[in-house]
Amino acid sequence: MKNWHHPLLSLVLAAGLLVTATPALASAAQPLTVKVNDKKVEYSTGVAPTVQQQTTLVPLRSTLKAMGITLSSVSGNNITAIVNGKSVTVKSKLTKLNGTIYVPIRTFGDLTGYAVSWNAKTRTIQITAPVTVPAATAPSTAPADNAAAPSVDNTVAPVAPATPPVTAPPVTTTEPTTPAVQTGGKGFMWEVQANGNTVYLVGSMHIANDSFYPLRKEYEDAFAQADYLGVEVDITKTTDDQFYQQIAQMGTYQDGSILPNHIAADTYAKLGKFLKENGKEPDALNEFKPWVVEMIVDSIANSTSKYQADNGIDLYFLKQAAARKLPVIELESDQSQLGMLNNFSPELQDLLLYSALRGYEDYADGKTDDSVDKMAETWKTGNEVELYQMTTSSEDIPEYHKAMLVDRNIGMVDKIDGYLRNGGGKKYFIVVGAAHYLSDDGIVHLLQKKGYTVVRK
Repeated sequence: MKNWHHPLLSLVLAAGLLVTATPALASAAQPLTVKVNDKKVEYSTGVAPTVQQQTTLVPLRSTLKAMGITLSSVSGNNITAIVNGKSVTVKSKLTKLNGTIYVPIRTFGDLTGYAVSWNAKTRTIQITAPVTVPAATAPSTAPADNAAAPSVDNTVAPVAPATPPVTAPPVTTTEPTTPAVQTGGKGFMWEVQANGNTVYLVGSMHIANDSFYPLRKEYEDAFAQADYLGVEVDITKTTDDQFYQQIAQMGTYQDGSILPNHIAADTYAKLGKFLKENGKEPDALNEFKPWVVEMIVDSIANSTSKYQADNGIDLYFLKQAAARKLPVIELESDQSQLGMLNNFSPELQDLLLYSALRGYEDYADGKTDDSVDKMAETWKTGNEVELYQMTTSSEDIPEYHKAMLVDRNIGMVDKIDGYLRNGGGKKYFIVVGAAHYLSDDGIVHLLQKKGYTVVRK
């Protein structure tokens, strides 16, 4: 899609966080798929994952069988299975559909110790066996957060005039003298040390593909030493039913009005055309606010992209953390991210939606561009100049830029500063969108202003 903001979107997209299955999206998307260690589970006719009362339910017995785990008994709300030769019992809400017992997807993680994640774009539940890796010493509790953080990563930025030319970013970090060994890509990583604490700052590309891997040894070595993994939001703990509730509370009109009362007629006409082309009624999304509709449009339009959240850098480390049972700390919250979008002005929400719809039309007309490929190349080469240019390209829309890449950075830096001051002599491996690091408002510069030395790795 030919939109100037797509390089930035690729950086700040929150790995499916805000393309979650609202009822309208759920009905427009493909059926749910379950994969165990990347192998699709084939269910018998009439037995398949489903969504009931805003909760994703998965057949219990056949799913455990696909995992190579024996179900011993089901009594009341207690489920007992033989896991690694040991009898394990957990409590879970049971639902019987057509004679088959279904349970919420998280039950499989609680019962077996497998990592359970959700890819909203492909509507795939991924169940991954624990991996035996060297364990790091992990404290029982995460450090106290120093400040609340605002905002989110995956709104499509608005259409705007061409960005003024940018020469190069200020020199922000100390480069190592020995070039790093290249594998899947150089990427972006910095190190900060203070008061016996170490923070590794990793710039994520939230959507990626296999060409990004394996990561450089420096990433793996730093992560192996970490006592905590820090991310914007731990998407592996976020279930779609939670999002249903939050979207219902924030993202629908409560005053009796509907979408066409709040957006331009041209925008609404484009939306109606888009919905018809995707097998929906033109008024199917009338109950939702523009920011929710924009996410649904973008999710459907980009569902066939060669870059997917399943391969994102942050999700890669979240899966590794689950295998190691490494504590995960969040620099933001899904509530604050949704709240930021909900607080966008009506004019900006309309512009964001119009931009997504126009991008879809361009794509359908064959007017594609290579902006995401360029972003991928920027990440792989670790090019700070290009990253800076992409990051600052949203400054033409002040409201959008301030919310996405100014206010949020301040909140993140407050927490990182707390880890450096009062981190208990621990190592923190922080993974957030790469767009948050450079520019005068970026995390690197804000930490330098606080007196820290930030070294590029």
